[in-house]
Amino acid sequence: MASVGRNMVAPLLVLNLIMYVIVIGFASWNLNHFINGTTNYPGVAGNSATFYFLVFAILAGVVGAASKLAGIHHVRAWRGDSLAATAASALVAWAITALAFGLACKEINVGGYRGWRLRVLEAFIIILMFTQLLYVMMLHMGLFGNQFGAGYAADHHGYGAGDHHNKGLGTGAAATRV
Repeated sequence: MASVGRNMVAPLLVLNLIMYVIVIGFASWNLNHFINGTTNYPGVAGNSATFYFLVFAILAGVVGAASKLAGIHHVRAWRGDSLAATAASALVAWAITALAFGLACKEINVGGYRGWRLRVLEAFIIILMFTQLLYVMMLHMGLFGNQFGAGYAADHHGYGAGDHHNKGLGTGAAATRV
């Protein structure tokens, strides 16, 4: 994969945004019923890891959705500076999602009755951990690759009279890139 373009990043961005919004909905519903003490409600129940999982799931959902808003800005602008901000926020969102993933695995491992809403939330977090990782990898391929978009022209890296960072170093002749 020499370059990662808008056509590859945008569908995954939309998919992750929709999934993070669903995670916010399920996590907030479950957390509300868990705090109210209605764990005997058919959709909640859980075990000793449930509270921690719900807190990190809602945190992952909010940070992930905010990171996708930065991603939408990057897809529209498609410049190197927006790429750096998007890649950084996506990496933070993935890290929090990975923490929620670990707690989801722990909750599944501990066992006990978990309602269907809690199992759906666990499934979404597990799927999001991998799709967000794929999204972060795509963004970092663009960050470390050569295809930044229209905002980064190749002449910013040359030496000579036209380079304002290295005044006086060139001979005035056109510099060649190696």
